[in-house]
Amino acid sequence: MTISRQADRWFISFKIDVPIEQTPKVCDIVGVDLGIKALATLSTGVVFDGAKSYRQAERRLKRLQRNLSRKVKGSANWNKAVLLVAKAHRQVANIRKDVLHKVTTYLSKNHAVIGIEDLNVSGMMEGSLFG
Repeated sequence: MTISRQADRWFISFKIDVPIEQTPKVCDIVGVDLGIKALATLSTGVVFDGAKSYRQAERRLKRLQRNLSRKVKGSANWNKAVLLVAKAHRQVANIRKDVLHKVTTYLSKNHAVIGIEDLNVSGMMEGSLFG
């Protein structure tokens, strides 16, 4: 059992054994292309859009961090501001985790073999500019 804390919430994690149940597969083999515009595109034509969680929360995070920087470090109000910034960051992280969990759950339930293509886009762009 593990006890952890994120911002103002406490979590307890523990492990239990559950019997494995097979789900009927829609398509045995699928290829996954991780992209820039879409989070992932499957060879079956299914497209998963990535969550724009940071872009949506950017204004709020900017305001909260600016308020934090104006507080006296170590004061009670600084501690409250730190907690608010941590909550905002936790919310962004949870949105990202949710999208990834939904994609991986879909893949594992509907496909037996998964092939993933992950290209080093920044490396390819760097080579094309100077090559």
